[in-house]
Amino acid sequence: MAQTIAQIKEILKNSPTKEQLATLKADPRKGVQAALASFYRKQEKLALKKQEFAKRLQLERQLWDDGLEYVAGIDEVGRGPLAGPVVSAAVILPHDFALIDVNDSKQLSEKKREALYGQILEQAVGVAIGVADNNVIDQENIYQATRIAMKEAVEALPYKPQHLLIDAMQIDTSIPQTKLIKGDAKSASISAASIVAKVNRDHLMKFYDKCYPGYDLASNAGYGTKNHLAGLKKLGASPIHRKTFEPVMHYLNK
Repeated sequence: MAQTIAQIKEILKNSPTKEQLATLKADPRKGVQAALASFYRKQEKLALKKQEFAKRLQLERQLWDDGLEYVAGIDEVGRGPLAGPVVSAAVILPHDFALIDVNDSKQLSEKKREALYGQILEQAVGVAIGVADNNVIDQENIYQATRIAMKEAVEALPYKPQHLLIDAMQIDTSIPQTKLIKGDAKSASISAASIVAKVNRDHLMKFYDKCYPGYDLASNAGYGTKNHLAGLKKLGASPIHRKTFEPVMHYLNK
């Protein structure tokens, strides 16, 4: 008895052999050929994704091949919001790291980031967070506060990195470092750090939304959305707002 289309689709989900693919190719049923075409399209997409991921690991592999065991990627999130901290993450990946979906956090859905976050924490050699709150941002300016948070993350790693790959920044350290423009799309380590930083900050802003309701912080993560600005106008600035940022400074005395 010929296999049903449902059975064939199940086979195609589970790494079919060359013999099975050859048999399906010879099957004249339209449903079988449609399932087979769908399978090959998915395989092409997967191959492309693996190829792109390999490119994002090139810098790390070069450094590993040079004998450097610990290479850390560093990224931040939260430079632009009106409220909350800037959060940085430093991640040291294992040399066999193969989470091909790890990419710039801005390219991923919240659900995907959350899933990858747990996998990164499980697989990474080391992960650390650095935080510069709104007071540090107001005292130092956002650029310097970001550098402070990045350095804090690096120093909190369980192993001292032998090289740093940093997204668009340089920090005050004796560790050799490479500054990469749009590094979160060029380095898997920086991509992983961008995910870790983003998820941590999003969780923190959801907590702050409960502490300081009325600004819609859980949804806007502190950015100047319509609802956030309406909250500022009605309530004035909260203790976590950046007092040196426009337009927050106009609402300090409400």
